Amino acid sequence: MRKTVFFLAATLLAAWIMTPLPAMAKYSPPDFVELAKKLKPTVVNIGTEKKTKQRRQQPRQYGNSPFGNDPFQDFFDRFFDEQRPQAQRQKSLGSGFIISEDGYILTNNHVVDGADEIKVKLHDGRELKGELKGSDAKLDLALIKVTSAEKLPVAFLGNSDELEVGAWVMAIGNPFGLAETVTAGIVSAKGRVIGSGPYDDFIQTDASINPGNSGGPLINAAGEVIGINSAIIAGGQGIGFAIPVNMAKSIIPQLRDKGKVTRGWIGVSVQAVTKELADSFGLSGEKGALVSEILPEGPAEKGGIKTGDIILFFDGKEIKEMSDLPRLVAATPAGKNVVVRIMRDGKEVTLPLTIDKMKDGDDEEATDGADRLGLAVRQLTKELAAAMRLKDTAGVVVAEVKADSPAMLAGIQRGDIVKEVNGKKIATVEEYDKALAAGKKDKALRLLVKHGDSSRYIAVRME
Repeated sequence: MRKTVFFLAATLLAAWIMTPLPAMAKYSPPDFVELAKKLKPTVVNIGTEKKTKQRRQQPRQYGNSPFGNDPFQDFFDRFFDEQRPQAQRQKSLGSGFIISEDGYILTNNHVVDGADEIKVKLHDGRELKGELKGSDAKLDLALIKVTSAEKLPVAFLGNSDELEVGAWVMAIGNPFGLAETVTAGIVSAKGRVIGSGPYDDFIQTDASINPGNSGGPLINAAGEVIGINSAIIAGGQGIGFAIPVNMAKSIIPQLRDKGKVTRGWIGVSVQAVTKELADSFGLSGEKGALVSEILPEGPAEKGGIKTGDIILFFDGKEIKEMSDLPRLVAATPAGKNVVVRIMRDGKEVTLPLTIDKMKDGDDEEATDGADRLGLAVRQLTKELAAAMRLKDTAGVVVAEVKADSPAMLAGIQRGDIVKEVNGKKIATVEEYDKALAAGKKDKALRLLVKHGDSSRYIAVRME
């Protein structure tokens, strides 16, 4: 009897061992050694130089003279003025990867933005001059071109829509100037909104990404590029963000042929549907994009959309979150006829729209105050606060700071949180805009700004 039981158990164990496990095999760790050998030649180091102006300081004071004018003051002033540089060259390093044999390279816009000179160092040690062919600040992508006598190795662009949370990924780049650094990890999350722009849809990964990795590829187990490494959270270990490669693929032809990106536009401002708003509208679940404003003579107004409508589907695609709508609209060509499904008065209604061309400043959720202080701000959502490790969600997050603007000169940085304007607490972008509109041009605005764990008041004079 014991022999029979033992034989049966052994037979079952052998059968279990021999049974194929396709699901487990699909997600087993890839051969990172072979992936590194194959992909490293496609990754480049990008060095840039640009001239930066240095503000002249007030003359130094070296004490008061009993004779009224210090006879040595002019000497010291001239000496330090001669020694003080009035302009300097700022250098930076980043990464990129080759997407065509004839030398087109994809990277981040912030790696090459404002550069007077771009140098591209290849895997074989050659250094080539890079030419900026096109850039898109909203997606933080740029396309540069180098000329080489030989065909260059190419990184294959995969399908980021098929990427799943938990999948193995590898990053290659130039962190802290350390060339061809390879790190590996998994996809931690998808669809992250971190306040970097109007079309946030980041892949979050725990593969180490550090300063200098920007513009480098995030690679799946098949050796395909599925993301462009772009952002990190200061002080956040194991938290890096990459732009889905499908977003890049949709604009590369425009960057190559026109140097810029033309997007679709429907002329609405939208906000997220909270649980309370969903209940008040009789909507099951926190989904869709709530229309809070209709711009005159825009496609939405012409198509019959009204404030208070909740857009549930756009061109056949479901709007699961408010942030889905701006991305889908922007990716739609101007002139295309689409159908939107909305919730109005508890009923679903279908309306036709003709997409228009987006003009500068026409982004859904754009802030009117961006040009006055040099800031572009975004709503501080729960997801964004969690990603930035903030305990509260009050205030607006600084997404962009215009170069040489009053805000930049005052020391405000990207990622800072604006909590108050002239003593008024700020909880939404709308409150921020109203506070700026109420400010007087001849007086500085007093902002309470949170940077990391500390807060401070900053006076900023509007342009």
